Amino acid sequence: MAKSNRQKVRLYRPKKKAIPEEQEIAELQSKYKNINVSTIKTFDDIPLSSKTRKGLKGKIKIDSKEYEYINPTDIQKDGISCALAGNDVLASAKTGSGKTLAFLIPVLEILYCKRWTRDHGLGAIIISPTRELAAQIFNTLKAIGHYHEVSAALIIGGQGLKHESKRIDQCNIIICTPGRLLDHMDKNPLFDCTSMQILVLDEADRCLDMGFREQMNAIIENLPEHRQTLLYSATQTKSVKELATLSLKNPVYVSVHERSTHATPKDLKQYYTICKLEEKIKLLWSFIINHRKYKLIIFFSTCKEVKFIHDAFHRISPGLHLAALHGKLSQPKRLEVYDKFCSKPDGVLLATDIASRGLDFPCVDWVVQMDCPEDTNTYIHRVGRTARLEKGGESLLVLLSSEEKMIQCLKQARIPIKKIIVPENHIKNSSIQQKLESLLAKDNELKKTAQRAFICYMRSVYFMKDKSIFDVTALDTEAYAKSLGLFFAPKMTIIDKANVKKKVNKNYNANDDDDDEINENKLKTRKSDDEESNSDDDLRMINKKKKKNKAPVKNDEKLFNIDESDDDDFLTIKKRNVQIDDIIDDKEMTKESSVNESKSTNKKKPLTKPALAKKILKKKIKANKKIAFDEEGAPIIDPTKEKVSELARKYDDEDDEKSGIDIEQVKQILKEEDKFDKQRFRDKIRAKHREEKKKAKAEKKAGKSKEEDDDDDDDNAVAENHPRLASGSEDDDSDGPDLSWLPDPDKIYGPKKDSDEEADDSEDEEIEQVHRPPKRKLVTIKDIKEKQKKQKVNDIVAAEELALQFLNN
Repeated sequence: MAKSNRQKVRLYRPKKKAIPEEQEIAELQSKYKNINVSTIKTFDDIPLSSKTRKGLKGKIKIDSKEYEYINPTDIQKDGISCALAGNDVLASAKTGSGKTLAFLIPVLEILYCKRWTRDHGLGAIIISPTRELAAQIFNTLKAIGHYHEVSAALIIGGQGLKHESKRIDQCNIIICTPGRLLDHMDKNPLFDCTSMQILVLDEADRCLDMGFREQMNAIIENLPEHRQTLLYSATQTKSVKELATLSLKNPVYVSVHERSTHATPKDLKQYYTICKLEEKIKLLWSFIINHRKYKLIIFFSTCKEVKFIHDAFHRISPGLHLAALHGKLSQPKRLEVYDKFCSKPDGVLLATDIASRGLDFPCVDWVVQMDCPEDTNTYIHRVGRTARLEKGGESLLVLLSSEEKMIQCLKQARIPIKKIIVPENHIKNSSIQQKLESLLAKDNELKKTAQRAFICYMRSVYFMKDKSIFDVTALDTEAYAKSLGLFFAPKMTIIDKANVKKKVNKNYNANDDDDDEINENKLKTRKSDDEESNSDDDLRMINKKKKKNKAPVKNDEKLFNIDESDDDDFLTIKKRNVQIDDIIDDKEMTKESSVNESKSTNKKKPLTKPALAKKILKKKIKANKKIAFDEEGAPIIDPTKEKVSELARKYDDEDDEKSGIDIEQVKQILKEEDKFDKQRFRDKIRAKHREEKKKAKAEKKAGKSKEEDDDDDDDNAVAENHPRLASGSEDDDSDGPDLSWLPDPDKIYGPKKDSDEEADDSEDEEIEQVHRPPKRKLVTIKDIKEKQKKQKVNDIVAAEELALQFLNN
């Protein structure tokens, strides 16, 4: 028989023998210093541990999101190789280039090579400026570090501090925001960072700016000096002072896109348009309506603007997929909004700069900036939310005519941007303004939100650093207020002062031959509107070095005066002959000159409502008081509403400077007022009785008239039957029987009173019964004993009488 052509088939593959950890660590450390970046194509070409490679290829789902990484980007190649070699890294790369993996992989590998466990304590701290970015880094760390034995914790604001404080000593890696980390350093006795190995600052330029400088200085003072520091950002700082605080040791500066032609991603198409302030809302509405099937992120400068636009647009068109993300929301709500927007294929996210740094929003089509960014770095981070990881995207920047200088700054920063003109039909045909007006008329809360949005926007423009771009006096406030649906612009002292300064500067410079500049006061620093940004951006200080003029100025002479002689130029600031000589620095100025300058620069403060109320109180004008006058012009006093007695009036007219009430004086006033009340009550009862008597008299008269008519009819009938009686009655002139012999009743019974006087007496008795309760006789012990004795005697007498009756029977 021929042999069958059968092949041996292995039912299973033998497992590769696991390399011991010590041997693997030794092999990895030997390769760190010989890494060739040019030969790296995949993560397998980088000397990484087997656990990290397995995590990168694992396709692990975390929060309904898959993580899989195969090919490293340029920043990941350079950043990982430099960090594994033990160097401090100062890295900068474009947005969306994968900087998160560039520092997470070195953190895991360094701790793995040192065989770090929970017993070793804290090994690495990763600091992020925003909570959402920290949460995103934590999710990425859970994916790639799934097979490692180290423990990690997310420590951000808005979550339970007690829950974190109990478990913080068991964490090897902490991902946090500066404020919450400093809280644990100050208050938590379990927090110990003496053995920390790595410090990572994501968005390092934001962490080191004015908003976080004090917190970061306090944090760095508590950290050990012997550590490795990694700094990553899209717009990296190179300031020597800021980097000196981090005590970097021979840092390696990595910038893979420094020599590129553009600072933004190459697949990003960038446009800008010039728009009037009052047409911004119309432009935004038409843009959202025409891009319903796209995924949009729209940036504003303040939280109140985001809240108002979100609430108003949602009520006008409930079908729109609108979401709002700003610092005033609670932390669970912020994370919920972020996750929902990431999972949806389309929709609109209205956000502040809290969403501009580091957040990875997948498949964003458009980024629209309705408010001009503060600087070029802010612009780069905003547009970086689209065109990520070599994908396409578009952006639109909406500018005012006064902000057009920003385009020059962007072009100087190697940002290619083109101008587009929005068709007028998209703005003129929009009915959003009428809809907003009707909404605000119905809803008072939405109206207040619109007023706050208006005020916050004006403040943000006023406190911007670059005054050549941001000029609050160039804004048409009335038109902008109407575009929001408000009929009047809310009053703002900041705008009023800025307008006065602008008028003063114009008049001053127009008449000056030597182009002198006017002294300006230092502007106070302000905090940004976002809760997490904590930005204390200092406003610019204006140079106080001035040029010299020819003639000196007298101390009593005012620089500016209001000329009221001309009706046409009423309340316009005019300039007198200004002569300034040797303007000196503030330290060398004498007391006399400072006093005179303060007097000359004093301006009338605007009259506020509390000040107006104080003036009315000083004049002793009683509000809501109605005075009636009689025909002679005397005021008519209503005793039911006002006090009648002179003593009470004097008491009210006196200025009560002393605190408290004079009880004795008040008692006397009450007694006096009680007399008038009783008299008024008597008059009332008398009037009532008189009306009743009038009615009774009228009824009696009506009854008598009927009886007289009946009697007359009877007399006529008798006269017809007996003519003598009728004739005799007419001829008889006698006045009736003679009653002179009777006694005078007045001498016997006293003089007779009228019916009215009798009624008054009865009324007085009735009033006395009303006001005076019946007197009660005071019962004493003697009266009780006498009553008891009388009762006993009465009982004895009754018993004797009863006994006699029985005997008689």
